[in-house]
Amino acid sequence: MRVPIIQMSSTTKRFGSQLVLDGLDWQVMPGQVIGLLGRNGAGKSTLMECLLGLRECDGGSVTVFGEDVATLTDTTRARIGYVPQKCDLFDWLTPRQLLDYFKSLYPRWNDAKVDALLGRWGFDADKQGKPIGKLSGGEQQRLSIIRALGPDPELLILDEPVSSLDPVGRRDFLRELIDSVIDHGTTVVFSTHILSDLERVALDVAFLKDGKIALQGPLDALLEGARRVTGPSAVLDGVQLAGEVRRQRGGDGITSVVTHGGPPPAHLGNAAGVRVESLSLEDLFIEVTQ
Repeated sequence: MRVPIIQMSSTTKRFGSQLVLDGLDWQVMPGQVIGLLGRNGAGKSTLMECLLGLRECDGGSVTVFGEDVATLTDTTRARIGYVPQKCDLFDWLTPRQLLDYFKSLYPRWNDAKVDALLGRWGFDADKQGKPIGKLSGGEQQRLSIIRALGPDPELLILDEPVSSLDPVGRRDFLRELIDSVIDHGTTVVFSTHILSDLERVALDVAFLKDGKIALQGPLDALLEGARRVTGPSAVLDGVQLAGEVRRQRGGDGITSVVTHGGPPPAHLGNAAGVRVESLSLEDLFIEVTQ
């Protein structure tokens, strides 16, 4: 029986009167590659910080590799890689000094991988000797990614990891993520607003809304079954559609959004005024999170 790497149960987090995580339940299984989606301010960064023990939860429980995140052992911490949304590097150190420091903290540091990434991502001898504070935002983000990949983590948490990278940098990062991380069975939770990037790497997606995981499933299956059904109230009223995630009544009828529900009942296909549309990931994101 497989055991979840991440287990969040009834997890709650408030900032003052604002409830960000509302009794959230979530599991991440070994080897899963999950794209975490949500609107700005939905709480994606807070969720990631709580599952890493970087923020104290107000209620519920969070375990990683079977340990409470509030008391993770050094051994377990060494199995986790993390790229935060905002780089938290030591500005006064050089890239080489920073990586040597983190190498001392991880028993399984991959020197060959780090050196290869430094070479491929433009960190020549001059840049490796320059204070990090004098590097560009994109260079700092690349360095943050190298630091996270250095110990060959079993769990990789990526919070908007490409927000400061140009298209070439994003392409290089995604290639590295696919070739040296995902293909080796690493468990990945990946948050991004660039849906085209997510579609290249994520096998599963999870939508965060109102402090809970509103929808999760294999990306291909969700998109294959995602439909928007619109039609007159007289036709759709009282009709139960399998996989329905949202139903909205308007002046001109009813709109229903379904996922993995299969085709609508056969009689609807011939009903006057009923329209069935396939949804892209962007369409599904808007429908689920609005």
